[in-house]
Amino acid sequence: MKKIIALAMSLVLVLAAIPAFAADYSGYTIRIYSNSNSTERVNWLVNAAKEAGFSISIDDNSVISGDTAAVQAANENKDGDILFGLNETRWGQVIGGTYENLAIADWTPSWADEVGNFKYDGKAYGLVIQNVLMLYRNDEFGTNGNELHFDHWADIVNSGYTWYRQGKVGGTTNANINSAMLYAFTDPTSPAGGISVDGWKTLWAYCQNGVFTGDSYGFDPLNRGDVQIGTFYSSSLYGKIDTAADASEHPLNGTLEPENWALVDIKDGTYYIAEYLGIIDRADRTAEQTEAVKAFAEWFGSADVQAAWADEFDSFPCNTAAAAQIYEETPAIYTLPNFALNKVEGTDMTYAEYVAAHSKEWTNIMTNLGFYWADNSAAPTEPAWDTLDWATLTQAAQ
Repeated sequence: MKKIIALAMSLVLVLAAIPAFAADYSGYTIRIYSNSNSTERVNWLVNAAKEAGFSISIDDNSVISGDTAAVQAANENKDGDILFGLNETRWGQVIGGTYENLAIADWTPSWADEVGNFKYDGKAYGLVIQNVLMLYRNDEFGTNGNELHFDHWADIVNSGYTWYRQGKVGGTTNANINSAMLYAFTDPTSPAGGISVDGWKTLWAYCQNGVFTGDSYGFDPLNRGDVQIGTFYSSSLYGKIDTAADASEHPLNGTLEPENWALVDIKDGTYYIAEYLGIIDRADRTAEQTEAVKAFAEWFGSADVQAAWADEFDSFPCNTAAAAQIYEETPAIYTLPNFALNKVEGTDMTYAEYVAAHSKEWTNIMTNLGFYWADNSAAPTEPAWDTLDWATLTQAAQ
């Protein structure tokens, strides 16, 4: 659970506790691109950076929304200094040279050894750990005390309970849920985007038999008692439960010690991602400007700053020293096995790398076949799976 001293900090005290650099780097405005850019996060970071001696420019999500938009803006504008957020799928593409005008500079911070495996050595380093979760109610609005144990995420389709599913293909969390659902069906020889046809059939059943009520994610319908199983992302979960009674007559109760809900026990574990921090390589920066950018990156990813960020935004830091400042023990939602880093049989890739390699094909397949319809009364006809032209379906619609 969180340490009491962290919970008691006001924003003023948090900012005062964040170390400033001895040098004043405010003479250069550091241009930042990120998808972790809610208005609250942007305001917090601008104020904290100013206190530490930096001047930064970062758009909130009313201007740039999502990882695709953040990367595309950085690539097109060619004026960036820092890139943070995203996840392994997008970072693999950035570092691999997918974007013509976007390269990541060589850089190793002093805290590189504190982020474990969440790093691209010499390039980008982890900030925040995120994963997707499958939750269920175990009260009269759920399983009536029955525990749920699955081997795979996809077992939800045969669970006998009602579940909430998303209503669109796009979005980072939605993509991560799809990645979790498809994990058990990887097949490097399959023309269907490296996923067996049975995997696509199962994902279709997840859509066809799931409940969609217009909510962004599965927490709210689960909290109302509309479904028995819901999916959600790890950061913000405990905060949502703390305020669950504001939005339901039958709310979920118990944050770190659940009272009427639980995590589905899934043998595989779940799909983790991490948000990373990297320095954009720019030939037009002076040596002094680059020094300011590196100093900011060193500062932002440090244990003290990441502890303050985690405390403010209910997240879990990659930096183990930061986590130790905030949590007396690791919350249960971050102790689940992580299959994103498992090797995919028949390849030399981790599953996260496999997802990155096939994500465009998966998006095209789901878009071309009409997955995730919002109106169940207008649901498309299930495809004739044995006759599909996967070479066409894996391409963007013309």
